[in-house]
Amino acid sequence: MLSAREHQFCWYELITSDSVSAKAFYSNVMGWGVLNTSIPDRGYSLFTAGTVLVGGLMDLPENTSGTGTEAAWIGYIGVDDVDATASRIEHLGGAVHVAPREVVNVSRYSIFADPQTARLGMLKWAKPMQQKPANLASTGRVGWHELLAADSEKAWTFYTEVFGWQRAEAEIGEMGPYQLFSSRGQTMGGIVTKASIVPSARWLYYFNVSDIDSAAERVKTAGGQIFNGPVELPSSAHHG
Repeated sequence: MLSAREHQFCWYELITSDSVSAKAFYSNVMGWGVLNTSIPDRGYSLFTAGTVLVGGLMDLPENTSGTGTEAAWIGYIGVDDVDATASRIEHLGGAVHVAPREVVNVSRYSIFADPQTARLGMLKWAKPMQQKPANLASTGRVGWHELLAADSEKAWTFYTEVFGWQRAEAEIGEMGPYQLFSSRGQTMGGIVTKASIVPSARWLYYFNVSDIDSAAERVKTAGGQIFNGPVELPSSAHHG
């Protein structure tokens, strides 16, 4: 896992309305294993790629109306002070959906939405993690983070003020400027103004696979849907 000081993505969770089906789907598509945990009252499981932890899995909590919680993947940014960062997010126009709270002996975390309602989490591990951060190119892991923003420039201002991300190169595509961002010299993803058909701002997570065409077929066979692609990007492009 990454140090909290990095302000990089350090954990991922799938919140789902059907954890049994989700386990079967991702096992079939990604080849992940599943481990159960002893976290009380969470029904929390872990996805694994070989011996490496990929992320967590939990059922959508009951009575979530108005909390911003929905069935979706959510990424977590490592921070040194969850409470102070939550206050800064609210000061800059974001909304804290899950106030800072503790998972005993694991982490302190919070879930928030940026001013354009895209949802993210942040956390600080309770103790230093022994696992080294995975290379973003590692098969079976998240390799790219993409924000479909209502206004990419305003979104960029928010995230750089909260997490200190730096601009990497920018690319011009059909949807306008695609702004790559980095932390501590590592390019992590891109921010782009979303298409009008996308109902709301949101973060997308791209998983590395050895053969994307075969993976797309596994998605369909396992009951999933392909919304876009597979698409071949120019060698200069970093995303997708």
